[in-house]
Amino acid sequence: MTRSRPLAFWLFVGPFAAGLLLFTGLPIAWSGYLSLFDARGTVTPTRFTGLDNYAAILTDRAFLDSVGTFTAFAALVVPATTVLALGLALLLNGITVARAFFRSVFFLPFACSYVVAALIWRSALFPGTADGAANTALGWFGADPLAWIGTVDPPLYWPVLVSARLWLQLGFYAILLIAALQRIPEHLYEAAWVDGASPRWQSFRHVTLPGLRGALAAVLTLNLINAYQAFDEFYNILGDSRGYPPFARPPLVYLYYTSLGSGGQDLGRGSAGAVVLALVIALVTLLSGRALRGVRRERAR
Repeated sequence: MTRSRPLAFWLFVGPFAAGLLLFTGLPIAWSGYLSLFDARGTVTPTRFTGLDNYAAILTDRAFLDSVGTFTAFAALVVPATTVLALGLALLLNGITVARAFFRSVFFLPFACSYVVAALIWRSALFPGTADGAANTALGWFGADPLAWIGTVDPPLYWPVLVSARLWLQLGFYAILLIAALQRIPEHLYEAAWVDGASPRWQSFRHVTLPGLRGALAAVLTLNLINAYQAFDEFYNILGDSRGYPPFARPPLVYLYYTSLGSGGQDLGRGSAGAVVLALVIALVTLLSGRALRGVRRERAR
């Protein structure tokens, strides 16, 4: 029995570990290798350039602006998703009739392709014409139609991008929080009520929120990583036959044009940008984790 445990472990974990190494580990390592070479139009470079690609990418105004774009996107999406997912989880967890149906309805958008959702948002909801769903709703209140995607001042494209991401991922994070809600022991609420806590706000503050700390930390971390990797909705909503506008270009779109675009296919510079982006994501994730641990310690005191 004891000898069979390692074998069973590798039978279950081995295929996933091999896939992770093959499709994630090796590409990351190869990107790090290419970032140190002059890799224009080739994946087998020979001329070593050291940190020149990193110096070029970190002084490129377009790349720095793209980092600012996805930082703004994360600042909009992460808090909104967390708060709305928590509210949706509390609502769905309290439903006693057709509970599985409502959970499935809100989870289904997560299974939808980001490309398909982006095209629906662009062509049906926010096309910038009078017959679009958003402008039709504005017309009910006597307002003029708006060119949502093409308006930069004020940046009306942000509601389009943020609403698409919220619709796609809100149900997934709500399901995670529902699972955490169901793990909170019922006797903690009963003890809080005996001590005089109100059934709603005080119980939520002193019992529910502490019980959701781990799940909320996971939701925030996944949210941050996904927001910093945004590509599909940006590229498919804002891009057209004329190209991609520079005013809302996230890093992955920038790296796509740098590495695979018509400007020379500079794989070395694009790989350096990918490494920098990965380090930024790791840094933001670590800082958010430390901030959450600091909040827990202060509350524990």
